[in-house]
Amino acid sequence: MDVLTGLINFLVQEVFSKPAYLVGLMTAVGLIALGKKPGEIVGGTLKATLGFLILIVGAVAVINALDPLGKLILGVTNAQGVVPTNEAIVALAQSQYGGVTAWVMFLGFFTSLVIARLTPLRYVFLTGHHIFYMATMLAVILVTVQMSDIATVIVGAILLGTIMVVMPAFAHPWMRRVTGDEAVAMGHFGSFGYIAGGAVGQLFKGSKSTEEMKFPEQLRFLREPMVATAVSMAIIYLLFALAYLVVKGEAAALEAFAPANPTWGSFLMAEFLNALNFGVGVAVILVGVRTILGEIVPAFAGISEKIIPGALPALDVPIVFTYAPNAVIVGFLASVVGGLVSLAVIGLAFQNAPLALALILPGMVPHFFTGGGAGVFGNATGGRAGAVAGGFVNGVLITFLPAFLLKVLGNLGFANTTFGDADFGWYGIVVGNVAGWVKGNEPVLIVAMLVVAGALIAIASWWQKRFVDSGWVPGGEAAGREAAA
Repeated sequence: MDVLTGLINFLVQEVFSKPAYLVGLMTAVGLIALGKKPGEIVGGTLKATLGFLILIVGAVAVINALDPLGKLILGVTNAQGVVPTNEAIVALAQSQYGGVTAWVMFLGFFTSLVIARLTPLRYVFLTGHHIFYMATMLAVILVTVQMSDIATVIVGAILLGTIMVVMPAFAHPWMRRVTGDEAVAMGHFGSFGYIAGGAVGQLFKGSKSTEEMKFPEQLRFLREPMVATAVSMAIIYLLFALAYLVVKGEAAALEAFAPANPTWGSFLMAEFLNALNFGVGVAVILVGVRTILGEIVPAFAGISEKIIPGALPALDVPIVFTYAPNAVIVGFLASVVGGLVSLAVIGLAFQNAPLALALILPGMVPHFFTGGGAGVFGNATGGRAGAVAGGFVNGVLITFLPAFLLKVLGNLGFANTTFGDADFGWYGIVVGNVAGWVKGNEPVLIVAMLVVAGALIAIASWWQKRFVDSGWVPGGEAAGREAAA
């Protein structure tokens, strides 16, 4: 048993939790199913894997550049509270829930394939780190309500497999609007925010796309997405850097941001370099996305034909960034504003029991990736105004949902961080509260959790047939590929 557990832990920690390897494995399966030659299988598998590694390099550059921006914003606003960070909360949970999490993730992935094969929900969720994060959250909630380890693994795997196929289905009409019906789905647990962004964007039909912005002759260089991103972010970074100097004083600013070369000039230039690195990171992400799409979409024809008929790969949110790069920045900034407004609302209206909520501070990483995705979805249905509204609504969701989620995480809810993206919030709240009602009665608890999973599959299957298979596209004709054109 120890050997088997060790093998499962190895597969979870070193293979299935690594999206690059997972995408490579699925590409290989698809190419094998298509009957490709060994050289084509190896080449396609490596290229898809390398594409994801390129994406990760870009994501790391963006995350590293966003960290000081978050500190600047919090310093200027003097806000204090909980910063939602998926990586941090998962790391805290592993010492106590690591073994159960590994089994939930391992069995949950295969459960999702079974559900995809037996239902109309033909999606294969390939964002490995998000599968790991969701498995962790479900394990924490189920153990907290006194479910045994064996029951936690079985029920957690079913709940995990369920959310992995239903969310791509719910998001797919808006995803099709974004991509122009390309054979790819959304595989990221911020999908509730993207759906909300696309739905709100429909209120602004007629607004011009963020990708159609007109520039004077002297500013034509801003039509290049990488340059426009770097310039816009340089303005944001420098504005907050100057505000930090005013609010905190030169000594505090230099101590926090320029310890090696303590002058205000080095402080400002360091933030300017962060803005440029942010632009580089976004550009690298777009290269990685194009590389992945070039390999995995054709390879999935094999999986669709031989293993799961009609299957679509559900991929990480940066997959949509290529379709509207300007909307990513607009959505990100609007999401931060939505987060700050929501923080103020929580501070003013939700600090007295029994309505007391934790103050959820805007974490730049979830706001960039999910806010950017919501901006793209909002832009696809409502142009520039839709991108702003979509990003803002996402910011509200990823502030209030983590606040309510803390209440169902047991002792882990007292940590100074929590899960950040919208689907962790709403799914954890539903599962946690339903489980809490029957806490301590394991047979009834198991039945309640199976009812939750069954209800979601039934609703998503109806949605798939009614809105996806029928070809419905929110807001009219598909409007993707603007950036590519």
